[in-house]
This record gives sequence, C-alpha cells and structure tokens, in this order.
Amino acid sequence: MSTSATDQDIRYKKVRTGAWVGIIGNIILAAVKAIVGIMANSRALVADAVHSASDVVGSVAVLVGVRAAKMPPDEDHPYGHGKAETITAIIVAVLLFVVGLEIAINAVKALFEPIFIPGTAAIYAIVFSIITKELMFRYKIHLGKKYKSDALITDAWHHRSDVFSSVAALLGIGASIIGGNMGIDWLVYADPVAGFFVAILIVKMAWKLGSEAIHNALDHVLHEEDTMEMYEEASKVTGVMEVNELFAREHGHYVIVDIKIAVDPYITVEEGHAIGKRVKEQLMTDEYVQDVRVHINPYSKDSK
Repeated sequence: MSTSATDQDIRYKKVRTGAWVGIIGNIILAAVKAIVGIMANSRALVADAVHSASDVVGSVAVLVGVRAAKMPPDEDHPYGHGKAETITAIIVAVLLFVVGLEIAINAVKALFEPIFIPGTAAIYAIVFSIITKELMFRYKIHLGKKYKSDALITDAWHHRSDVFSSVAALLGIGASIIGGNMGIDWLVYADPVAGFFVAILIVKMAWKLGSEAIHNALDHVLHEEDTMEMYEEASKVTGVMEVNELFAREHGHYVIVDIKIAVDPYITVEEGHAIGKRVKEQLMTDEYVQDVRVHINPYSKDSK
C-alpha cells in the first residue's frame, strides 16, 4: 500500500522535530558564544555567534518547507507539494553560500585591522559549540536520509559547516593566545587566515548542495537501475504484455510514476482499465510512491 496518512504524519513530526532542534540549538549557541565572546574580547567568537544566529533562519525555512510539503494535493498542485522541501533546500544552500562569502570577506578585512588577544574562556565556548553542532549534524543527517528530506539534509550539512567554522575559530583563538603569551606577533593572524580557508570549504559545500537541490527540482526522474524493480513488478501483473515506458519523477520525499503498458488489443476497454488499476495498486505498494498515472496501449509485435 502507498504511504498512509499515518506514515506521512510520523514523517512530518520527525522532520519538524529536527527543524526545531536546529532552531533552539542555534539560539542557545548564538547567545552563549555572543556573551562569552564579548566578555573574552574574542572577535572570532562573536563572528561565530553571528553565524549561529544566521543558522536560525535556515532552520526556520526548513520548518516552513516541511509544513508546506505535508499539504495534500489540490486543484493547482495535483502532484502534491513535496517539492516545497527541495525549494527550501535551495534557500538554505544560498544562505550557506552567502555566509561563506561573508566569513571570507571578514577574514580578509581582519588582516588589516588591530587584532586583540582573546581570553581563555573563548576556548571553552568554542569546544562546546563544536560538540553541540556535530551532534546536531549527526541527528539531522540521520533523520534527513531516513525520511528523504532534502531540506533537512541540507540543513544538517549547514551544521557541519559550522563545525568547520568553529574549528577554525578554535585554532585561531588558540594561536592568538599562544602568540600573545609568547610574544609571537604573526600568530595572532592565524584566526583570519584559518577563517578564510574554512569559508572556501563552506562556499564549496553550499554550491554542491544547491546544485543537487536544483537538479531534483527540475523534474528529475530516477535512473533506470533505480526503477528496474518497478518495471519487473508492473510486468508481473496479469494482462500486461509489455511495459512500453516508465518514468518515476521525484517530488521531494516521494515519487510520481508515469507508466505506459501494452495489453491485448482485442479486450474491452473495461478489461484494459482493470489491468491498469492492478498495475497502479501494485506499484503503490512502494511506500515512496505517491501516485501512478497509467496509459494503456494496444500490444503490437511491430512496436517492439
């Protein structure tokens, strides 16, 4: 049987929980890093706090996208609203790209501005951020893959980018403290240099995730090896003499199948309709198949 309303509700609640974990987690991290950053006189930590605050927007976008994707098909959207999550993934990827550029620009600017030696409290705040963000990444990537949520997967990688950013801040702050204590002036510039390289990684990740989301948004169909089982299941249905064509279009977390089958040309229309109905029922036993559109062709040896 196809994905039931109960299954959809469970998926929505799980993915929504993942989005809320991101929102609440980022708010807490942003507050902690901002307070400690100001008290410890750490520009890197304050910048990382701003980064975490911007992540709240991404998690809110995921929450909105997931809610929109749960809406049932209507007159204007007969195939459902599953692509809302894919669109959300694109938005989050763009946000990630912009954040990466912002970090890179700030890192370059910092090279030409006075750099202050931060307090050791900043180290503890950064370590706390790294551990928390890594746990959030693992939790969200697990949910995203399990429930086929592009938006949640993209947001999970957003958290992983924060881990990279925080690691860079940790190295920079640590080097700055060591340089200040040992009188090694050039070490204080380790923070912006590390931040710049991490920004490049973030931009690259955003580009990859955004490209994949756009690819899925453009009526992407599953490859032949991914639909082979569908071909075989449809071919087994009594009355189907040949499967002429099968396309499985991705719509976010589910697929819509368009299939053309050939039947005996001398049976009645009603009999042909019954065969098509059995094909639809068989294919919709896959929990990720939302709907099946069946076209009936008269079988002909010449058409092979």
